[in-house]
Order: sequence, then C-alpha cells, then structure tokens
Amino acid sequence: MLKLAGLTLAALTLSATAHADINLKLGSTERVTRLFAYPNNCNVICFRNWTLEQTVEHYLTQSVQRDGYSDAKVLVKTDNQQLYAEITGVPKTYEKPLAALLDAGDLAYNGATKLNADGKWAYSWYLFLPLGMALENRRSVELLHFPPDYSLTQAQDYLRSATTDRWATLLTVNGVPAEQTPGYQTIIDIAPIAAPSNAGKDLEGVYGYFKDYQTTMVKQVSLNASGDPLPMVAFGTPVRNWIKEQYGPTVNVLSLVYISPNEGVKGPVLGANHPSYIWYAADPANYTGTDAKAKADTAGLKVMGQDLSAACWQAAMGRESDTNPDVELKSCTQTWQVAQKDKTCELFYTSIRNLTPAQAAGKCASATIQAQLKQLKAPAPATAIPAPAL
Repeated sequence: MLKLAGLTLAALTLSATAHADINLKLGSTERVTRLFAYPNNCNVICFRNWTLEQTVEHYLTQSVQRDGYSDAKVLVKTDNQQLYAEITGVPKTYEKPLAALLDAGDLAYNGATKLNADGKWAYSWYLFLPLGMALENRRSVELLHFPPDYSLTQAQDYLRSATTDRWATLLTVNGVPAEQTPGYQTIIDIAPIAAPSNAGKDLEGVYGYFKDYQTTMVKQVSLNASGDPLPMVAFGTPVRNWIKEQYGPTVNVLSLVYISPNEGVKGPVLGANHPSYIWYAADPANYTGTDAKAKADTAGLKVMGQDLSAACWQAAMGRESDTNPDVELKSCTQTWQVAQKDKTCELFYTSIRNLTPAQAAGKCASATIQAQLKQLKAPAPATAIPAPAL
C-alpha cells in the first residue's frame, strides 16, 4: 500500500511538473507593440478593436493550441509598463522557445529599422513575425518568402492565406489529419514583412537586412525538442536561392540537400515550387499560340505532380523523424508522378480548374490528357511571361 501511495505521489508530481504554469516577462509596452505589429488592423476604425494585451493573448493562444495543449489558458497583463504572459497547462520549458522567438523578433526589428533608414521600406509594409506557430511540438519547417498582408490585417493568423491553405490541403491528401497540419507548417519567411501578395519583386534586395534574424530563426526551429533535425521545405525561387547563398548547396524543385544551421547536425531540405506558383503555371494567358490552353494544362499537371510529391515527402518525414529522406523522396515521386498520376490529374482539375470530381475523372480519362500524364517528369512548356518572384 505504501509503495502504491508512493507511486501515486510520484505520478502526481510528474503531472504537475509536466504542466506547470509559466509567467514570462515579454518586455516593455514599446517592445511588445512592435513585435506583435500592434494594432494589427486599424485604419481609424479597427477591424478587431483589441487592446495590446488581447492581441498578444490571441497569438499566444494560437501557439499553445497548435502545440496540442488544448486546455491551456493564456492571460497577458501589464504592470508598470511591462507585459507579462501567464500560461497554464503547458510545460515549464515552454517559456524558452517563446522567449527565443521574441529575441529573434528584436533582430527582425533592427533589420527593418535599418531598411527604413536606407529609404527602402514601403509605406504598405508591416513588420510581421511568425506569431501563432507551434513553438514546441513541430513536425516540419516551411521556408517561405514573405507573408501576405491580409494574414495580418484581416485574418490575424499567420497560417491563413491562399498559400498556406493550399499546402495544408496537399498535406491532408498525403495522410495528415486536417487538425494536425499546423504542426507541419511552422513557417520562417526570409522577409518578415507582411506585404501585398504581388510584392515579391519589390522585396528583392531586402533579405540581407534580415540575415541575423533569418539564421537565428532557422537555428532555433530546425531542431525538435529532442535536438534532432526537422525536415524543411524551401518554397519558391527566392528561398531556394537564399539557401544556396546562406548555406552553400544548390536546391532545385524536388532536389534534396542537407544544411547545418546547428554545428554538427545536418538536416534535410527539399526544394519545392511556391505553393501559389501553380496558378501562374496553369494560366493560359502566360503562353503563346493557339495551343496556349493545352500548354497551360500540361504545365499545371506537371506542377501539381511536383507539389504532391513534395507534400508527400514532408508528411512522411514529419510522421517519422528517423525515415530516410532520399528513400521517401523516391517513393513520393513514384507515387504521384507514376502510380497515381490519374489522381494527380483529377486533383489538378478539381482544385485548379474547378471541375466537379466526375468532370475531372472524365477529362483525365481522355486520350489527350493520358498522353500528357506520361510526360509528368518532362520539362514544362516555356511561358511567354517571366514567372513572378513568389
């Protein structure tokens, strides 16, 4: 009986330790205001009329929920111009990644301040850190270019955009439950700037201002809680170029490289199209000739096959961290570009061309499309208009 009581006491102690409260000093009102882009959505009239404390609570609540702490509670208070976050229902260690994110945010702010001093900051840009991400229980990391402004001003959710929504859908197609996709979508943007979604070209030349922020963030989030490397996906040309410039290896679409943000630890990085690139590739207006529509379909099918393969790899690697990256990549490309090419086709026509499932199945069964599907790994038709800097 005494032994049982001792075990019970030990279990209770362990439980209390595992979900201890934390009380983290976030910093001065000035610091928190700039790191949380406060107010997020005011132009005389506030879209959501939140206080600074409510804004911080909103993003921290997103993080604890995406980390799987569904019963956690967040309360933010101000005392003598200093803000404090009280979080219940999370491990005591939870304050470490949260503090690290804010410290990295200071580096982003310094870079943005220098960018503005050099006359290169646009009036329509907002400094926007990757708030609301899973901070502890991450499955994979997504390297992207910049967040669209409406994710901040309208959604107040870093994971609410056409880009992230489409990729979450591809992850679910590859077996990730919809409610778990945020754990796979911890995002680092090389430009921590919320800007109009067509501003990619305007952001060229700003990345160097954020080098300290970028490398610090990648170093922090590229490892899981056990210190093992997480799989990363580099989306789009600007990001893939940044990988080469910062870490050395050349990474193309569906090519796999290894980088060492943390000394002595190599992590896999898969090159991918930007999730929104398919809308450009499949637009007949970007091709010349009487067969522009056919060229657009051919290119769109190819990109869909690549995107499904990349999401397949990300899902597989996120589920099992000790999976062989090269083997999974070969398996995923075989699946979506060969074995299930008809499903690849149907997903393209339902999600991009907005056909019904029955219409898509009929379209994909045609001799013309079947011939195109045999060329999924062949080069796509060249567009007449240069691709945007997504």
